[in-house]
Amino acid sequence: MSSISHLFIRPPLWKTQLRGSDLQPPQTLSPWLNETGSLTKRLRSVYGKNLAVQLLFHQWKPAFAEECQRLKIPHHRYQLIREVLLHIEGTPLVLARTVLPEQTIRIAHRNLSHLGTRPLGEVIFAYPDLELRQRYFSQAAPGCWSSAVQDQFQIKQTVWGRRTLYAIHNQPLLVSEFFLPAMLELQTTQTL
Repeated sequence: MSSISHLFIRPPLWKTQLRGSDLQPPQTLSPWLNETGSLTKRLRSVYGKNLAVQLLFHQWKPAFAEECQRLKIPHHRYQLIREVLLHIEGTPLVLARTVLPEQTIRIAHRNLSHLGTRPLGEVIFAYPDLELRQRYFSQAAPGCWSSAVQDQFQIKQTVWGRRTLYAIHNQPLLVSEFFLPAMLELQTTQTL
């Protein structure tokens, strides 16, 4: 396992647009990937109020080089890295990774560094000047994930994800969210 991530042994590749038939997510996943509001709020509206957060990793570490590039921060500096599982009564829905630069935490009055098991979306969408600056998409191959994550969440194929560059008071943060196979299966059974 990487010392800077519980989820990944190497970062997934990100694209700003999905082009070509092989790069299209399943139809049921497109609305989730393109959601511009709070993912937490949408998950609760679909799956109910029992949505819970399990903290997997919460440490000050250097982020992946590509993440630092997107945030326009030095690679050697420590950022708060937070990785969580969003689940509903034990059914894993979303794995998320947030990179929070120190200046962003300061400007947000430290609310972002002490979330515990509170969903990030509950906090950042409360800021009136939250700005969505850029959206990226990924198909994270099984080889990107740590073996612990592959085993625990049955990752045998690519997992679709989105990454959003937000800003609060012009200070950036990066939020990556990956939609697990169990979520898609649960969504399919709910629509039958």
